[in-house]
Amino acid sequence: MRTFPKFIASLPLAACISIALADDNKFDFNIPAQPLASALEQLNQQTGLQTFYADEALANKSSPAIKGHLSKREALQKMLAQSGLVFDFTSDNTVAIKATKSESSTTDNLDTITLKPMTVVGKIENDPTAYSATNSSSATKTNTPIMETPVNIQVVSKAIMDDQQDVEVSDALTKNVSGVQRNPEYGDLYENFNIRGFSTNFSTYRNGLRRYTNYSDPSNIEELEIIKGPAAVLYGQIQPGGMVNVVTKKASNTPYYSLQQQFGNYDQYRTTAAATGPIDEAKTLEYRLDASYQDMGSFKKYVGDERVFLAPKLSWTPNDRFEANAELEYKHEKRVNDNGIPTIGSRPAPVALNTFLGDLNKGPVMNSILTAFDWSYKFNDKWQVKNRFMHEDWDINYFDLQPQYMIDSTMLQRFPITGMAYHDTYGTNLDLIGHVDILNTKHEVLVGGDFSRRTRKADDNRFACCSGNNTGGTVDIYNPTYNTANLAAIYSSPYDYATKEKEEWFGVYFQDHITLFEKLHILGGGRYDWATFGRGSDFGKGDYDVASANYKSSDNQKFSPRVGVLYQPMSWLSLYGNYTESLGSANTGMVYGNQPIKPEIGEQFEAGFKTEFFDQRLSSTVSFYHLTKQNVQLPDSKHPGFSVTAGEARSQGIEADIKGRITDELNLILTYAYTDARVTQNGANTNGALGKRLINVPEHQASLWGTYQFTPEFKAGIGGIVVDSRAGQSWSTLELPGYVRMDMMAAYVKPIGKTRLTTQVNLNNVLDKEYYSGATTQGASNTITGNPLSVMGSLKLEY
Repeated sequence: MRTFPKFIASLPLAACISIALADDNKFDFNIPAQPLASALEQLNQQTGLQTFYADEALANKSSPAIKGHLSKREALQKMLAQSGLVFDFTSDNTVAIKATKSESSTTDNLDTITLKPMTVVGKIENDPTAYSATNSSSATKTNTPIMETPVNIQVVSKAIMDDQQDVEVSDALTKNVSGVQRNPEYGDLYENFNIRGFSTNFSTYRNGLRRYTNYSDPSNIEELEIIKGPAAVLYGQIQPGGMVNVVTKKASNTPYYSLQQQFGNYDQYRTTAAATGPIDEAKTLEYRLDASYQDMGSFKKYVGDERVFLAPKLSWTPNDRFEANAELEYKHEKRVNDNGIPTIGSRPAPVALNTFLGDLNKGPVMNSILTAFDWSYKFNDKWQVKNRFMHEDWDINYFDLQPQYMIDSTMLQRFPITGMAYHDTYGTNLDLIGHVDILNTKHEVLVGGDFSRRTRKADDNRFACCSGNNTGGTVDIYNPTYNTANLAAIYSSPYDYATKEKEEWFGVYFQDHITLFEKLHILGGGRYDWATFGRGSDFGKGDYDVASANYKSSDNQKFSPRVGVLYQPMSWLSLYGNYTESLGSANTGMVYGNQPIKPEIGEQFEAGFKTEFFDQRLSSTVSFYHLTKQNVQLPDSKHPGFSVTAGEARSQGIEADIKGRITDELNLILTYAYTDARVTQNGANTNGALGKRLINVPEHQASLWGTYQFTPEFKAGIGGIVVDSRAGQSWSTLELPGYVRMDMMAAYVKPIGKTRLTTQVNLNNVLDKEYYSGATTQGASNTITGNPLSVMGSLKLEY
């Protein structure tokens, strides 16, 4: 596409403009370690700042040495990093410093100070109103500044998701992070993404613990963290392309209440509510409740998603050393899936994009209950221990009419999928984190271990693609008719599928983040994994006893090293490189003949640079990587519905991400990815996949999004995404054409007493372009169509 050479050529110019506009208001600090009060006084004298605080808040607290060319904010962050204090600029040259909530006698003295939203230093809390993030815990588990971490980390904040009205995680990622695509397998029933060309294998992480085959509701999302490349050194069981970590909302000691109603064309409705605040007068016990209900229609007949979601949580902080959080998520969901349109030759069938080739207003029904608990304890200013636990119990009652194959040029054969499946997932970890100074070097040390276990049971199911069961009927793809499927015939047909799955994973890991001369950061570590995956299936009578008798498991052990180096010659520039190996999660596709698929193994070399400008409000990352992955899961060309592995696939490319606030009024997101992802070694039944591009991965992809605050009440935004052509199958020449899509938004805020009413409208695909968002590998390998011009309105009341 001709757009991309121009886009690439403009990147150096954009970088030069950003550097020229960068905030030069930096100071050369050389403040020795000393009591915090005297260090602040020295900071004030050098910068002209005025700092306000209660004397009791600073009692017995000290400041480390502050050296380097830093902004006022950067110097304060380093000075207060281990103090348990928070700060906020109430004007350009005045700062309020406040003790944490546990020191209530101190904070009471600051009640007269009006503070803007604060970022707590030393905790995993970025400013939720900002487009850019300064810290992330996912890459190192230690909440290290992104500029000091030799890994490509991208964060999508709640502010971005709110501006774009993203009601699905896939929308937030594909529009705002380079090199990420939606991977719509199984009718988009589960969250699944491609990162750097490789699938996440239906797994995302929730606060650092793995979830499997499910959907996250945005009402309980604070931010999304994306770690590029193999992250298995700290997490295990993860795909080499990268990971998505969903950071959920936390209870607050500041009372807050909100109610939002969203409504769109195609009968789309979504209601969300939130409430949080303290329970006791000392503000040591806090609560939060997030809830949502949605009934989302579609431009396709019958396709939709109805969901009820509740997420209560409690937080207990009796003192400044201990914190505990407990939470629950309940979700009930009914869906009618879109399995797309079939392939004719090397292109999607030439049918109207709103064509639905199912039959009934009937689909899978899912119920899930998730419980989670975490706690942390600080032994002193140097050492702390953290523990997390999560359990998810969910079931699905399948019903779907899947496309199987084209009988001729017009008629599509469908097959039914019915039956119950039960999933049970446990996960826990324990981390010890310490700060040690040795011979003028600083060490941030992490030692930990984790365990996870998931099981899946399906009994008396129908998976009729493989048994000759044709009760799903046929449909004319050019002139479909509905309500023709015979439910009585489907439910009276014999069972033909049962399965038993179990995966257990135990790992121990260590990491040392070494800082030399305040500019050189060395990240080294390793992990040893013991992994077991087993499956047994019965494709004859769907008998669970037979499936259990056919159960076979495989054990894998591996040591995975990671090393990274980052050099920060100036506070706004970091140069980095890393080398990583990983043992990925077990492939979960079904193999013909009851054979488990070996887990995927990854290896990556990466180099790049990061920048921060405008007092850390605008950040960028540019990376170059070479990634190989063995045992890549591909569709079995001889047995539709089953999977095989290719010997090896390789992905290499360039990624660029720019996010943040250029001025007080202008927010900007700019991304670009060049991805060359191909099969480099063949496997059995891959039918000539050697040299073919990986499915759903464009060679070029770019996005642009920006908002401008015209007045304190009104803002507007515009953006778009450009996607190159993509391979739709690994065994044929199917190709999905590229596309360009444009989106717009406008919002108006009206204060009403102590409340605030926000009226917002978003227009997606403003030019009403027809496009294909991806392809599936099930049955007839169908192509998923993108949404036409759509409108989403919103009324949100906050108190």
